[in-house]
Amino acid sequence: MSGILTSEHMQTFASLLGARRPRALRIALVAGEASGDLLGAGLIVELRRRYPDAEFVGIGGDKMRTAGLTAWHDCSELAVMGLAEVLRHLPRLWLLRQRLGTRLLAWKPDVFIGIDAPDFNLGLERRLKAANIRTVHYVSPSVWAWREKRAAKIGRSADLVLCLFPMEPPIYARHRVNARFVGHPLADAFVLQPDAKAARRALALPEDATLLALLPGSRSGEIKRLLDVFLEAASQLGKEIPGLVIVIPAANAHCRSLIEAGLSKAGLRNVALLDGHAHEAMIAADVVLLASGTAALEALLAKRPMVVGYRISPMTYRIVTGLGLMQVSSLSLPNVLANEPVVPELLQSDCTASNLADALLHWLRNPEATAKLMPRFQAIHESLRQKASEKAASAIAELLPLA
Repeated sequence: MSGILTSEHMQTFASLLGARRPRALRIALVAGEASGDLLGAGLIVELRRRYPDAEFVGIGGDKMRTAGLTAWHDCSELAVMGLAEVLRHLPRLWLLRQRLGTRLLAWKPDVFIGIDAPDFNLGLERRLKAANIRTVHYVSPSVWAWREKRAAKIGRSADLVLCLFPMEPPIYARHRVNARFVGHPLADAFVLQPDAKAARRALALPEDATLLALLPGSRSGEIKRLLDVFLEAASQLGKEIPGLVIVIPAANAHCRSLIEAGLSKAGLRNVALLDGHAHEAMIAADVVLLASGTAALEALLAKRPMVVGYRISPMTYRIVTGLGLMQVSSLSLPNVLANEPVVPELLQSDCTASNLADALLHWLRNPEATAKLMPRFQAIHESLRQKASEKAASAIAELLPLA
């Protein structure tokens, strides 16, 4: 009978429906280093909840791969810091970006998300945006510290800027750029009241010793410039604090090998060298000596007094100071977020072993100073604790065709 659908008709009808069904959502991401890999992993997890069939490709590390990224390159290929260092790697990075852009244009993602790494990502975003691909820049460059007018340029690359800090969107608003404060994923990851004793037990560290956490950076250049002076500062501090224990979390195997080489020359005792576990090491510590950057924010979230030491290459420093590129007096995030100098920053020529040791000793011998820090750190932590990955994914969903 002509009015009855046979099984053959049904199969034909189903195949036609399948042919017309939209393809899976395509999301491309590029993260430039370990901190970006962490942000990207959290974002992929939240986007996957909204779009279970979505495809994720790009550049990332182990955490993003675990979350579901098909990595075309590893994020370590972009982990270059400082103007002088970038100049040395510029031909390789330029070629990588060109080839990646061409591959992405052929793949036709529904959205591209550049995670930090502005020198690499903004140019890539601009090329993709010109081809009518929606673009997001996750982690605003430090427009509060370096040349605010860059905000307008960033807006020409990104349809949306996702900001980790509350002072950033108003800057973009002045330049008519769509920017959203989503909070910081690290603030979500740290509990509001960390347990130092539990952290020491987890790391098999003595519970009654004075403990210094030493973090000389997660990049080769940082470690080469900072490790020796940090270890000498620890040695000087140990002369004042009997039984001092030093814990050093290495970001990866390469960092560990550099740290081991430095330790073999320094001759320090009572050193625990860890594979990772930076957060636990900070929580366990009485005081933290660290390189400026994300680690300073992590120490704030761990509610630990810290001393920030940093050196960049002399050429980069001359360029930055000679051109007057810095707009702020402080670079470390605790001081920026508190809007006043609450922790010591010792930069360039001030970053000496004796200066670092003296600043560390001040915290250890003045517990009342540490007590005054805690309410400030707590308030900042609460302001950044916004379920950042979830908010970021919701903001990105507004750009997507299936949102």
